[in-house]
Amino acid sequence: MIRKNQRFLTQLYILADFAFIQISFLLAWWVKFESGWIPKESALPVEIYAFWSIVYGVIAIFTGVLITIYSPKRKKRFSDEVFKIFEIHGISLFVLLSLMFFVKQVDISRYYLALYMIFNVFSILLYRYFVKRSLKHFRKKGFNKQFVLIIGAGSLGCKFYDNLKLYPELGYEIVGFLDDNRVWDPAEKVRYKPILGTVNQLEEILESKLIDEVVLALPLDAHPKFAKIVAICEKTGVRTLIIPDFFDYLPARPYFDNFAGMPMINVRDIPLDLAGNKLIKRVFDIVFALFAIIITSPIMLLVVLGVKLTSPGPIIFKQERVGLNRRTFQMYKFRSMRILPEGTIDTGWTTENDPRRTKFGTFLRKTSLDELPQFFNVLAGHMSVVGPRPERPYFVEQFREGIPKYMVKHHVRPGITGYAQANGLRGDTSIEDRIEHDIFYIENWSILLDMKIILKTIVNGFINKNAY
Repeated sequence: MIRKNQRFLTQLYILADFAFIQISFLLAWWVKFESGWIPKESALPVEIYAFWSIVYGVIAIFTGVLITIYSPKRKKRFSDEVFKIFEIHGISLFVLLSLMFFVKQVDISRYYLALYMIFNVFSILLYRYFVKRSLKHFRKKGFNKQFVLIIGAGSLGCKFYDNLKLYPELGYEIVGFLDDNRVWDPAEKVRYKPILGTVNQLEEILESKLIDEVVLALPLDAHPKFAKIVAICEKTGVRTLIIPDFFDYLPARPYFDNFAGMPMINVRDIPLDLAGNKLIKRVFDIVFALFAIIITSPIMLLVVLGVKLTSPGPIIFKQERVGLNRRTFQMYKFRSMRILPEGTIDTGWTTENDPRRTKFGTFLRKTSLDELPQFFNVLAGHMSVVGPRPERPYFVEQFREGIPKYMVKHHVRPGITGYAQANGLRGDTSIEDRIEHDIFYIENWSILLDMKIILKTIVNGFINKNAY
């Protein structure tokens, strides 16, 4: 029944995508040629536009099948789907334009094409978001359930059970456990589903109960049983998932790599390791930094005058920080402190009412205006607009010993602002909490997340009570 439901949903998605592509054609045609909102120009017959819209629909569906956007989505995030939709329509537009060039159909209105693509992407994103939200709602209410059997009632199986209960919108119901040795105590009987039998009874259980997926949560010493379990599941047509007993060492979203023809689990999935993502982020950084420098240049000029008139010393303060791949660089700031005596090494945190600050420097730090020169660090390639905040080598050496995974932040360029800072973790706040946010950002990077962080930083304001 579940398989039929999935096939039915896949077919509906294909039909809906095709239908919304044709609706976008009608809307783009009306806006461009009939609404009067855009100056009229000589147009080809509507039948030609309709023909190419049908061709585009077929191309987009075929591309979607290749990119696997029509595979089961129950476990997937909507943000993954967003990226695939942009990818599909980018590829499809390229194929469409190539076909039109080949058959010499070059008179299609460019305004129409732009409107057509905007309506396509927007309408498909909108309806898919609505469908995903609706499915989650109905699954939470108990509809369209999938049934799961957990093999292994130890700590691993119990942890998976507890985690799955936190996501009722996924629509999974655990039927029970199989385990050779475990017996529930009275408290566990209330908390968990029953242990239905031993691992050797798996085939019998699968034949007698409706089960869609089997989750192996066995310890490493049970590895010899895996082959038989997987074979039984495949024989009965049930999907099998394996939770590795070393999952505590893995990130939230590990992925499989291939090395020398062998599948391997990559312990740290970093989207910015991909050349395409690196290029997108670097281009965005350069464009944004140039724009920010132009917009803030009058403010920077006033700050230069303020620093110069209120205290002796250089206008720009340079400080060694640890950046990408643990390489050090000189980070720029407008100077907010008094000049230290020659030979003095500064290894202290800035504190509230810090006597080293100038009066104007206090204002700069509170408003984050002292950070503006870092846009030049971005242009130089030392930093990114968004990323984990860089720290001084002295503190890096301290934190790397005491804070787990601290050094992971150096897998990407440091940023002027970051996911931690956008969520209020600035100044005198928990280093552990900041690192958790930094690792989330590193593992879940997208250009949309960068934009969201920048917007959140602007909306929340640059004044922060923890900024000393």
